[in-house]
Amino acid sequence: MTKPEWSNFIALLNREVVPALGCTEPITISLATARAVQELGTAPERITVLVSGNLLKNGMGVGVPGTGMTGLDIAAAVGATGGNAELSLEVLRDLTEEQIAAGKQMLTEKRVKVALAETAELLLADVTVFAGNDCARCVIAREHTAVVLVEKNGTEVFSAPWPGEEAGDTEWPLTMERIHDFAVNAPFETISFILEAARLNEAIAAEGMSREWGLKVGRSMEEDIQQGLRADDIASFAIKMAAAASDARMDGIMLPVMSNSGSGNQGITATVPVLAFARRLNADDEKLARALIMSHLTAIHLKHHLGRLSALCGAILAATGSSCGIVMLLGGGMREIGFAIKNMVGNIAGMICDGAKTSCALKVASAVEAGIQAALLARKGTSVSGKEGIVDDDLEVSIQNLGRLGTSGMAETDKVILDIMVSKK
Repeated sequence: MTKPEWSNFIALLNREVVPALGCTEPITISLATARAVQELGTAPERITVLVSGNLLKNGMGVGVPGTGMTGLDIAAAVGATGGNAELSLEVLRDLTEEQIAAGKQMLTEKRVKVALAETAELLLADVTVFAGNDCARCVIAREHTAVVLVEKNGTEVFSAPWPGEEAGDTEWPLTMERIHDFAVNAPFETISFILEAARLNEAIAAEGMSREWGLKVGRSMEEDIQQGLRADDIASFAIKMAAAASDARMDGIMLPVMSNSGSGNQGITATVPVLAFARRLNADDEKLARALIMSHLTAIHLKHHLGRLSALCGAILAATGSSCGIVMLLGGGMREIGFAIKNMVGNIAGMICDGAKTSCALKVASAVEAGIQAALLARKGTSVSGKEGIVDDDLEVSIQNLGRLGTSGMAETDKVILDIMVSKK
């Protein structure tokens, strides 16, 4: 038996759980630049990039795939020299060494300028490329792939409604009860596509363990296990593999991850811990798929209340999702899933986002560890009560409270973080 809303859930997953190569903030700049160059029709002589504060924060310190460099300027440059806008978040997939060298030459010659846009939008990339007397412009807003405007020589050639302003927008379809019902009861053949997330994100975790990427958080945990400083248990396995995937991704590996809600790290965190538990518990593909559906849809649901970019670290939302998936693998139902969410909201709800960078692997590790603890407590019937902190007896209200904390509650925090980051010498 299927339900009418399930097709909407599948469409939501297909929109929000997609492959991405590189951190999605600089990749948004690469995508906007590639689209502008496509309209320009020739190699640009110079590029100007205007970005929102949050996009700048998340793009300053993270590796751009294939370049060995960090920053939005190199992301724009290689987007211009070798980006393919048709590939969306994999825009840099086919970069050649010659194209990378050409992009770096643009930086050497100071032909790329990045500045803060005067905007209240959290996610905005406004890129203009110039060649001779011609110019072209592309604007991406609110979502990492949402092209809302393309111009050629000041004339509009494409426009689209800004996300959230589309005609016919309907009420948000997800609740935790509906997500659980779908994850448990949807026909396996309709949800088996989610196993691709496991395949992609396991591959990047394996690469993160095999070489020295970033801060080597995952590899360091393995060394600790070998030295007897950590146990080689299911929790350590889940944490080290998720951290290793983030190590590699944030250091600019040329491998795609399956993202969630516009974030590769959130995709990793919603996937790899669930996969690790499934591996150690010898769960079959169907049990894994159902747990991954539970995890990814929960992360999407929580992210809806928070927004794409904020001062709240998205890894805690994704780890809350994986906690719910782990509960399912351990035999828990909706009651225990609700407990796991409340335990997460009552524990690490205040973890800040201070930009995308190699140390995000540490936050992924911390969030996953908290998610596992939340799941194991929930399995025993233990939950933070609605009398404590921002947790409410009503599960959906608890989720809304977390979103409120990360948006209006941490707005000033976001400003202070950005000020600290851009003021560094």
